[in-house]
Formats: sequence, structure tokens, C-alpha cells
Amino acid sequence: MGAEAAAHAERCARLLASLGAAADSEPWGLVKASSNLFRDPRKARRRRLDLSEFKNVGEVDVAQGWVDVEGSTTYEALVDATLPYGVMPAVVPQLKSITVGGALAGIGIEATSFNEGLVHHTLLELEVLLPGGAIVVCTPDNENSDLFHGFANSYGTLGYALRARLRTRPVKPYVRVLHVRDRHADAFFESLARRCDERHADFIDGVVFDSSSFVLNVARFVDRAPWLSDYGFEKIYYRSLLEDEVDYLSVKDYLWRWDTDWFWCSRNFGVERPWLRRVIGRSRLNSRTYTRLMRWNSRWGLTRRWARLRGLHHESVIQDVDIPLPRANEFLAFLQREIGILPIWVCPLRGQGSHAFPLYPLASETLYVNFGFWDGVTSRVPHEPGHFNRLVEREVIRLGGIKSLYSESFFTRQEFADAYGAHEYEALKRRYDPARRLLGLYEKCVQGG
Repeated sequence: MGAEAAAHAERCARLLASLGAAADSEPWGLVKASSNLFRDPRKARRRRLDLSEFKNVGEVDVAQGWVDVEGSTTYEALVDATLPYGVMPAVVPQLKSITVGGALAGIGIEATSFNEGLVHHTLLELEVLLPGGAIVVCTPDNENSDLFHGFANSYGTLGYALRARLRTRPVKPYVRVLHVRDRHADAFFESLARRCDERHADFIDGVVFDSSSFVLNVARFVDRAPWLSDYGFEKIYYRSLLEDEVDYLSVKDYLWRWDTDWFWCSRNFGVERPWLRRVIGRSRLNSRTYTRLMRWNSRWGLTRRWARLRGLHHESVIQDVDIPLPRANEFLAFLQREIGILPIWVCPLRGQGSHAFPLYPLASETLYVNFGFWDGVTSRVPHEPGHFNRLVEREVIRLGGIKSLYSESFFTRQEFADAYGAHEYEALKRRYDPARRLLGLYEKCVQGG
């Protein structure tokens, strides 16, 4: 056993000793220094587990193409640990503060997903702390293979990831990004599909700026770069998509190109102003800062109060949804007609392999388009709570898609059961949490538990 593996075993032993008999008493909840969830949980009495000690990167096996990493490790730390070996995690979610365990229990996506799938498609082995206080190892074909496949999209209702083995992929020092612009949605999605099928690119994503402005970003690793752009301080990445045809970034800067401005959501705080960026400073221009500001605003309801003072009604609509490619243009037309949020992030993803992940079912080898839209809808006409989010949910279901559960959801129990594998989930719950020490998935993700 290597030094890192031995240290991990010691941390597991201390964790189990600290749980003791209390594992059988109170419901569990996880202590979190930060969170990328955008829904407000109920304040319930729970025994709080602190897994912050599990934030270490273990072995990086370049030849076999994998890395061992603990569940509370951020992707920022994981990228820092793997790049010196000339590799990166096969899928690196967009924000530095996302943890490995969070991306596995939820859904993680990025511009390699057209080829690699979602984060959980890159999983080779998983170690889970169960609600009863046991630790089990899960692989695709061992006695816990049902939990291996059922952990994705379980959101901490079946247990907590202590360690994962993830696939890696080789990198080169730099990334060349080509910005392909279209004025029509049909041409944009046709270009996206063609380039995904060709698989010549290493990264593909895009942005819908408005009904006649679409940019597809096609990126490849390169050994040399004639120049390097820096979007970690004064320059704003998403604006460059409309200004430059070709760009070059270091691998690390490319992976975190969206984090500095939280895509474009920093504009909600006025942070795009050059003088304010200089006042704030490079070290605070990141998703962690904006998340704290967003939660402060949510706690005090400033946006809602300001809307009411103007006689308006505001609803937050923060969603990521996955739509089969043939229906993508139809969904975009719905978004523009009924919701009106712009810009929209577009990221293709492909369901991977023959092993089903029942709580987030995607058709194997089928190309989907992820639409990310994060803002609010303000209207003069009052609506019932969740009106615009419900419109989104119904359209996603109608088009055969699925949505992530990191933000508010308003599904009926039957809609939720049909979409997220309720039968398989209940079988997992009976086996791995028979005492129901953790909330159920519907209770947590829809009812706000």
C-alpha cells in the first residue's frame, strides 16, 4: 500500500470511529464549506458529517489513464495535481469549487463531454460511506455494481463519496480555440453535430447570444502557441467569442475560462466594469465570490424586493437541461419565446457505454445538447411560484430530455418518478439506506429537504 493509500485508510478509520453508535441515531447531513446547489433546503435537525479531511489526490497512473482522488477534493486541486503528469481528468466541470463527490452525486459536464460523456461516465471505482456507517467499494462489476451505477444523480441520499478512481486523458501545453459564428440556429446545430461526429476536436461548446448570433467553440490541444490570452483578470472570456476568430490559452487557463466571470453571471453584480475588477482584484474574481454574493442576495431577497418596488414579479430560473440533438432547435425556440434568458451556454454530450445509470438515464451513444441558462424572469403579471421553471420542466419532458437537479425543481411526484428511475432508486434505498437516515431524492431535490 502506497503512502497516499495508507493515509486515506487512516482517515477512513478515524471517520468510522467518530461515527460510532451515533450512526444509528439521527438523520445525516453533510457539512459544506461551499456549495454549487441553487435551491434552499429546509432547516432540519440532522447529525452533521464533516468530510472536509477527504480532500487529497492519490496516485496518478499515466500509463493506465486514471487518478485516485478523495471526494471532498475540488476540481481546482485535482487539475493542479494531474497537469504536472501531462494529464487531466477526462471531464473537468466548469467551476473550480466543484468537488469530485459533488460532481459524481450530481451531474458534471464540460466541453469534452461530446466525446467522454458526463463526469460519472469517467468513473472506474467508487468508495462510498453508507448511512449505516459502513464503507463499501463499488465497481461496474462487483457486488456493489448497483450502487456504482446508481450513485450518479443521487445527491447525497444514498451515501457520500470518500474516494473515486477517474479516467484521465493526455494533454498538450496549449489549447487553440476556433470560434465559428452562425446567424441561424439550424446552421449552428448542424455544425455542432458534424464536428461532434468527426471527433477531431478535443473540446466543443457554444453560446447563443441572441436569435441571430451563435458561436460554436471548437478547441484542440497544440504544442505551440503564437500568443496566450489571459481571462483571469481584466479580459472577459465570453466577450472574446464575438471579437476573435482564433484564440490560444494555456491548458489550465482554458479549463477555468468560465470561472473568472461565472460564465457571464458576474454582470449581475456589476463586476464587468474595469475599475471594479481592479478594486476587487484577481484573487476574488471567481465563482466562489459570486456564489457567496448570490446566497447573500437569496437570504435577504434584495432582487425580489427591488422588483416589487417597481411593481414587478421576479422568478429565478437557473437550469441546465439535456435535450436530444434532433429536438435542440425546438427547445431553443421555446426558451426564446417563453423564458427569454440570454446568453445561453450550449454543450454537447454523448451517453456512454452499455452500463445504464438509472437515476440519470441517457440513451447510449446518443448526442444530447445541454442548455445552461442562469438568470431570472421578471414580469408585470403575477404567476404562481415556480411558473417559469414549470414551463421549462414540461418542455424538457415533452422533448424527451432530462434536467439536472442542482437547482429548484417543481415536478409532481409521478413526473419525477418517471424521469429519474424511481423503481431502481427505491431498490437502492432499501439495500443501502434501509433505516432512511438520509432523505429521499424527491424530498431533497423537489420538496427542499
